[in-house]
Order: sequence, then C-alpha cells, then structure tokens
Amino acid sequence: MAGGAAISTGGSAANQLLHQEVWWKNPRRVKLNLWILLLLITSYSNGYDGSMMNGLQILIQGQESFNYPNGSMLGLLNAIQNVGSLCATPFAPYVSDGIGRRYAVIWGASLMVIGCVVQTASQTVGMFIGARFLLGFGLTFAANAAPMLVSELAYPDQRAQLTSAYNSLWYSGSIVAAWTTFGTFTMTGTSWSWRIPSAIQAIPSVLQVLFMWWCPESPRYLMRKGREEEALRVLAHYHARGNENDPLVQFEFNEIREAIELDARVAQQVGWRTLFSTPGNRRRLRIFLALAFFSQWAGNGLVSYYLNKVLNSIGITNGTIQNLINGILQIYNLVVALVASSLVDRAGRRLLFLLSNSGILVFFTLQTIGIARYNTDGSSAAGNAVIAFIFLFYGFYDLAYTPLIVSYTVEILPYQLRAKGFTLFNFMVSLALIFNQYVNPVALDAIGWKYYIVYDCFLLFQLVYIWFFLVETKNRTLEETAAIFDGDSDVADLASRAAHDAHLDSPVPTSLSVDKTDKTVEIAMVEQA
Repeated sequence: MAGGAAISTGGSAANQLLHQEVWWKNPRRVKLNLWILLLLITSYSNGYDGSMMNGLQILIQGQESFNYPNGSMLGLLNAIQNVGSLCATPFAPYVSDGIGRRYAVIWGASLMVIGCVVQTASQTVGMFIGARFLLGFGLTFAANAAPMLVSELAYPDQRAQLTSAYNSLWYSGSIVAAWTTFGTFTMTGTSWSWRIPSAIQAIPSVLQVLFMWWCPESPRYLMRKGREEEALRVLAHYHARGNENDPLVQFEFNEIREAIELDARVAQQVGWRTLFSTPGNRRRLRIFLALAFFSQWAGNGLVSYYLNKVLNSIGITNGTIQNLINGILQIYNLVVALVASSLVDRAGRRLLFLLSNSGILVFFTLQTIGIARYNTDGSSAAGNAVIAFIFLFYGFYDLAYTPLIVSYTVEILPYQLRAKGFTLFNFMVSLALIFNQYVNPVALDAIGWKYYIVYDCFLLFQLVYIWFFLVETKNRTLEETAAIFDGDSDVADLASRAAHDAHLDSPVPTSLSVDKTDKTVEIAMVEQA
C-alpha cells in the first residue's frame, strides 16, 4: 500500500497528495526512474555528435580520411545530421501519437544503430555523409518521443528535474566523445582513431533497442487511445505501489482525463492549424519557437562544432591541448547543467532564463573583445582570457538553455498538441543548426573575429525578448502548466473537476491560492503577451 498523502505548500493541487517517502526506498519508484534513465540517454547521441565532430577535425587521421575539409565541405559534414533530422520532422509526431512514445523511441534507436554501423564502416566521404544523414533521421523519432514520455511518466515532484535533466545529459555524450577522441589522438597511421569514436556513438541506441520493449507506455497516450484501465494500472504501479484507489493516483488519472476532454472540446479535429487557432496556442508558439532558435543562436554553435577554429584564432594550435580543453569543457558543462536541473522548481524558469541570457551576453561580448585584441596586436593575455570567457559563457548558458528548453516546451503544450508542438520546436532547432553549421565556418574564414559581433547584437535581442514574453510555470502539474496559457480559471477548473471526479472530500484546489501574487503576475504576463 502507498504511504499517506503529505500536505505541501506548492502551487499544484497534486502536491498535497504526494507520498511521504524517500523515492529510492520504494522499489517501484526506483524501477520507474531506471526506465526514465533509459529514455534520458537519447540526448547522449546528440551531444556525442557535436563533440565527436570537433575531435575528428583535430585528429590528423580524420582530416586525411575526409580530404582535409574546410569551408562549405566542413559545414556539410557537420550539418548533414540536422538535414536528416529535418527530413524526419514531418513524420515524427504521427509516429509518437500513432504507435506510442515507447515504440517511437525503439524505431528511432534502430535507425541510429544502423547509421552508426555505416558511419564506422565508411570508406568514402559520401558514405560517411549518408550515415550521418541516417543518424539524424532516426534521432528525430527518438528525440521527439523520449522527453515526452519522461514528462508523462515521472512522479509529480520529480517531473521538472528529470525532464530538465534530459537535455542536460547532452553533455554526457559530449564528454565521452571528447575524451575518446583525446585517447585515440595518439593512434597514428590507422583510421581506427576516428572509427572507434564513431562506433561508441551507438551505445545508448543499442541499449534502447534491447530494453525499451518493457518500458511502460505513457498513461496520457493510453487514455487518449481509450485504454483507461491500462493507464490507471501504470499510474498506480509506479506512483502508489499498485494502489489504484490512492488519492494521488485518482487525482492524476482524473486530471489527465479532464484535460484530454477539455482539449477535445476546444478542438474537435486537432491538426497543425490548431497550434495557431487560439490566443493561448499562439502565445505558446511564440515562446517555444523563440527558445528553439535562441538555443542555437546564442554563440554556442561556434564552440560546439568549431572549437578548433576558435582556438586556432587565439594561437592555440596544438591538437593535444585542443582536445584537452574540449574534454574539460564538456565535464564542466555537465556539472553546471545538472545543478541547474535540480533548481528549476526552486528558482523558477523565468529567473534562470533571465540570469542565463544576461550572463551569455556579457561573456560572449568579452570573448569578442579578447579575440579582436589577439588578432590585432597578438596579445597572449587576451588569448588566454578568451578561454576563461568561453567557460564562463557556458556556465551561464547551462543555467537555462541546456536544462530548460526541452522541459519548458513539453510542459507548456497540452497533450493534444504536445507531439506536434515539440516537433515544430525540433524543426526550428534543426533549421537554426543547419544555418549555423554551414555558415559559421564560411563566415569565420571570410571575416574572422568580426563575425562575433553578429552574435553580440542578437544576444541583446534575446535578453529583451525573454524579459517580455517568458512565463513562469514552476510548481504545477503537467496539465495545470499547459492550462495556464488559456487563463487562470481553466487551471482552477481543471484541478477542481479532477478532485471532484476523484471523490476527494477536501478538494485540493485551494492550494492554487498559494503564492497568489506570483500567479497573478504570471497570468497578467500571458495576457499581455
């Protein structure tokens, strides 16, 4: 049997029904979080790719195998994975909503395993490019479904942290790639110096193909398909030790059902146009598309894919030193991002985004000044300062953009639109990435450090945009967070109906009045937007 409900002062009605227990002492919660970990490593493959491509540009054997690529060819080698992602984008939401989140992850992971095999065995540049296209194509299906399944399965008080950890684990792959290429750097005279890193990229996808068959399906997907008994069993098994009559399970079950019914009444036929059909949906669209673009146009693309060019521009040309800096940077990024993931419900999304945008503006501007000084008067001190500014820049970037862009997008979208909206988010990320990866090396070759000024100006615009449009969503359930964009009364009504349907004697929506001043400000911001 589940433990008793605990009264909480959080903003969500469900918080009052959470169980007073340490999660790792509950075997079913441990099992649930292991399934979630299997989903979280989807992000590993994406992070691995950026760092691996950095490493391959530094490896002499990698450069020889690909005929010393530069300019547009270097841009194509980096961008082709995102071209593959872009091509899969129209199909991803239909797969996630049609066959379920679990099978969508398996399908995407299977394609990625094939892509990694072909990439590792590549004999020509064309074969390598084709393999990277297939990797990107498969990644879209897995990356569309995995974070949604995390958010829809997680225990309520862990949802925000776990969903935020999804994108933070981008750096787990980045770390493995950076240190793998650092290790294979000494393997001279053999193509295995770049084939080994290519093969290791497949590890998380292989694990998913082997074990995802037994992962629970999303209760929200099951209820949407009319399989309510299965949905109730999943919620009860993992959230209440199997007790289907537990107050928390009943509240979650009925809130999901009410939210799905509400969405169905608003839009009888949900399609792509639904994203533009109501003021609330247009507000969501304006925020998550901006975040998708901002996440790739914050200047991070220069270091993520072209670190060797950045370091060359400040006089650090030794391959071993470049790989060492790359490896240390990825470890630093992972630590900061995971710490930020743990703070999303305490500090709030809006504060983290404002701090992040302010910091990256300051330190990218200082990078620009340092690189300009080095290139104009050869100041070694300026070159060394740039390295410090890169680390400080990423420290602030990782406060919000690494942990929050995926989790925030998923939580502000109602279930009916979640797959399509998240697909549109990934489409915008891919567009921004393709442009960055193809244009950055060409622009750096053409105008050098002056290209940084473009990003300086755009970062100022980002900060202003975030200040005016980003809405706080902390301490709410997934359904309440999505409903906030349609008005505060909808949030209260949703919780009230769920409590009534669950036959709770003391309806918990009174907790919605907690932090009333903050919520009034949030709603006012949404309405003004």
